[in-house]
Amino acid sequence: MRKVLLLTLGAFTLGLDAYVMAGLLPVLADDIGTRVSLAGQLVTVFTLAYAISAPLVAGLLSGVRPRVLLIAALAVFTLGNALTAVAPSLGGLLAARVVAGAGAGVYSALSTAAAAALVPPERRGRALALVMGGMSAGTVLGVPLGVLLAEHAGWRATMWLVTGLGVVALAGLAGLLPPVPAGPAVPVRARLTALTDRAVAPVVGVSFLAAVASLGLYTYLAPVLAAAGGVGEVAPYLWAWGAGGVLGSVLAGPLVDRTKGRVRVLVGVLLVMVVAAQALLPSLASVALPGAVALLVAWGAAGWAFQVPQQHRLLELSADRGPIVLALNNSALYLGSAVGSALGGLALAAGLAPYALPWVAAGVAALGLVVHGAAGRRSRVAGRVSTLGSYEHSS
Repeated sequence: MRKVLLLTLGAFTLGLDAYVMAGLLPVLADDIGTRVSLAGQLVTVFTLAYAISAPLVAGLLSGVRPRVLLIAALAVFTLGNALTAVAPSLGGLLAARVVAGAGAGVYSALSTAAAAALVPPERRGRALALVMGGMSAGTVLGVPLGVLLAEHAGWRATMWLVTGLGVVALAGLAGLLPPVPAGPAVPVRARLTALTDRAVAPVVGVSFLAAVASLGLYTYLAPVLAAAGGVGEVAPYLWAWGAGGVLGSVLAGPLVDRTKGRVRVLVGVLLVMVVAAQALLPSLASVALPGAVALLVAWGAAGWAFQVPQQHRLLELSADRGPIVLALNNSALYLGSAVGSALGGLALAAGLAPYALPWVAAGVAALGLVVHGAAGRRSRVAGRVSTLGSYEHSS
């Protein structure tokens, strides 16, 4: 497991970098002389690069050894963060975040595969949990600390912290990571053909909508809480969301195991939790901030837990193409995150009051719930038709 811990430190750095920007937006926007809605596009370009880099690399560099790709991806990610720390303008920052996001996307995809390949089959679950736990720990522990550091030493100090952690992780991988067995290559075209599967496409679509709702709101949580509840220090609220995420990550596996054939119901329940928490957030933040904290914990828990039953459903629907549909779902998540942060910025720039953004996000999540319900009804009808056809054939 020591080999996997090297990958976990990189995942921790990714988790910190992917989510800390939301807490830095007001300070960063003020420092470079731009609006928060425009600064929010730093999250958009990062997550967009994150979404498309992994499938492109999988198709174009399938012959390169995984260890070399892992080290190169983490180096690109670290370079992107160093460039972010010194960028003088919004244009430079946008370019730097594209570099960081591209490295992060490739590293994220390869690190989970490497963790599974570096341990015996009976320990793969624990290895994967370590890597995913590193990312959630980066969100829970790193993001509030990064925001506090920014409040006292400036946002650039936080980016130097992320860069330093990347350098440490990079040195560990370069010096200690053994050769990683290569898995089968999955071309980009093979990933995209899964979109034509009528069973897979709605599930991936729901993941996309859930990501639009979650990061579209999380990116602008600082101005939302300031407008709805007069919150000046957002770090404790980011910590509450992240703590809920860790709770959801821990409980998701046992919940899926216990629900077994009712995983689709679990997905629906988690979506309802996200919709309710986001819709109620402005009201509770305006009258009772502890209530807002409770909603952030619930939203974080449901949002982070949501993808576990989603992945389970995809493997049930398309077991023969498991790696492909899971990779497609992962790309949909980060594409949804990019779209969510972009639309959130456009809404604020168009004059939408920040306290109203959670209602818009809840509406998008509710649309995901509708798609989820419609897909479930369609699959039940198809199942009944198939059963009837089998009965008539046997008669």
